[in-house]
Amino acid sequence: MNGFDLSAILRNPEYTSMLLHGIEMTFVIYIGSWLLAMILALLLLCIRFSPLRFGDRAVAAYVSYHRNVPTLVQLMLWYFGIFTLLPAGLTSWLAAHNAEAIFAVIGLGLCQAAYFSEDLRSGLRSVSPGQMEAAKALGHGYISAMRFVIMPQGVRNALPPLINHSVSLFKNSSLAIVIGASELTHAVKEVENLSFRTFEIYLIGTVLYLFFSLLIMGAGAYLSMRADPVRSART
Repeated sequence: MNGFDLSAILRNPEYTSMLLHGIEMTFVIYIGSWLLAMILALLLLCIRFSPLRFGDRAVAAYVSYHRNVPTLVQLMLWYFGIFTLLPAGLTSWLAAHNAEAIFAVIGLGLCQAAYFSEDLRSGLRSVSPGQMEAAKALGHGYISAMRFVIMPQGVRNALPPLINHSVSLFKNSSLAIVIGASELTHAVKEVENLSFRTFEIYLIGTVLYLFFSLLIMGAGAYLSMRADPVRSART
């Protein structure tokens, strides 16, 4: 089609409905995978700080695998590989309940857990060992000292990389298009196929991803400011 016309996309109820559904599914995948990643990261962190040498090696192997195998390949392995090996009854249930989104959450969550766990580990290791000794001198046990003294400082130190990886996770949700998840990139592609307005719809998709990424970064910056007692006192 000739000419540049954003209104041809924005004023069409069918196209806007597809884009809104894509945004909704993108956040379903993003939030689901973020929660899964954080839960697993905390579990991996506990195993890594345990006295078991095997546990530390197992977590190190887990982190190495997920940091060195492309996320796209991991998603394809889960959906086109592992999905086909499941029992027929479970496969049918998953297929009826948006299997593409479920496996996108699993694949992205497992991958991102490796990054989150390393962010948290580096944050905890940056806390001075004297903090634990001081907490014990004040009557705290190990668990109490970790909960009230070490973890708050470690999480605060880990916030910058956690925020960066959270934004990366949001952007990586677009990779779910390869397994058929109807997220934002999939919606953009569908609208492009129907409207033949290639530049307009990809421009809209770019602006939407930029807007939401900046929104997540802004929320992260606010949390970092509130978590910093010095900066928080100044404001």
